[in-house]
Formats: sequence, C-alpha cells, structure tokens
Amino acid sequence: MPRGFVERLRAVEFGALSRRYFVSNGFDGALTCVGLVVGAFLSGVTDGVTVVRVGAGAAVGLATSGVWSVWEIERAEKRAELEQLEAAMLADLEGTGPDHRRRRERVVNAVASGAGPVLGVLVPLVPFLLEGPVLTMTEATLVAVATAVAILFGFGAFLSRESDQWWVVAGLRMGAAGLFVALLTLVLPG
Repeated sequence: MPRGFVERLRAVEFGALSRRYFVSNGFDGALTCVGLVVGAFLSGVTDGVTVVRVGAGAAVGLATSGVWSVWEIERAEKRAELEQLEAAMLADLEGTGPDHRRRRERVVNAVASGAGPVLGVLVPLVPFLLEGPVLTMTEATLVAVATAVAILFGFGAFLSRESDQWWVVAGLRMGAAGLFVALLTLVLPG
C-alpha cells in the first residue's frame, strides 16, 4: 500500500464510529456466512459454486443494507449536527470546512459499514472455490467455518486495541460466536 494512502486514510478520520460500523457489520457477515455454509452442507448442496453464489447474494444484501442504512442515518445525524453548529454560530456553514468534514465522515462511515460484511461473508467462501479438485464439501465447510471464526477472532483482537483488553481474550470471545452459530445450526430442526 502506498505510504501516502495510509496518511490520507487517517486524515479522513477513520474513527470510532467507522470502526464500530465495520466490525459490527463484519460480525454479522461472518455469522451469516457460518449459518449459510453449515445450512448448505446440511441441506445436501453438492457443489461449492452454488454455496459461493448464495453467499455472494448474502454479501450483496448485507453490504447494501450497511451502506444504505448508514448513509441515511449519517445524513440525518450530520445534518442535525451542522444545524446545531450553525445555530450556535449564527452562520450558514454550507460549503465550509465543517460541512465538508461531515460529508467525508458520512462517506467513510457508509463505506466501512458496507465493507465489513463483504469481508465477513466472501473471505470464508473461498474454500468452496476449491471444492472438487482440492477439497470435499465437508472439508470446504469446515475450512469456511474456521476462516469465519478466525475473522471474528481478528475483529475481537482489533477492538481490544481500543479498550485495553487482552487481545487473545477479546478474540476468543468474538470467535466463540462463530462456533455457537455453527453448533446451533447443526442442532436446529430443519
């Protein structure tokens, strides 16, 4: 990654709210993927490409939901913040620095919200692209669940930086949710 890109990303204030949107929706994506792949396996889906197609549909739905909802939420919230600032300053701030900052934050928050579930759903589906020549459906399902749990662990470890928690414990707590969904999907009637 170019050095200047990282500085620009920090300058755009990829802050606490963007992290929350990214991790929360990535968490949803990873858990959705676990339920999807275990459900596909239990339903007798016989080829990995079908699982990937269904998962891609889930990723599109979750990403669209994340971007669209956050775009609208942030639009309303940022407009209210600007109006409060304008009232306090007795000035129209349209087109000024605070207005541009609020627009940037809205874009960053919406992108973060949509990117989380794309990562959470699509990365664990990669083993299904190897089904047939390299992996069986059972193996692809197990690797996909393990990958989703690893992503969840990563989210927990990532969040621990901000909360003074031990990264291993935070990661294990988040990863446990993936195992819980896998086990619950296995025992549910259907």
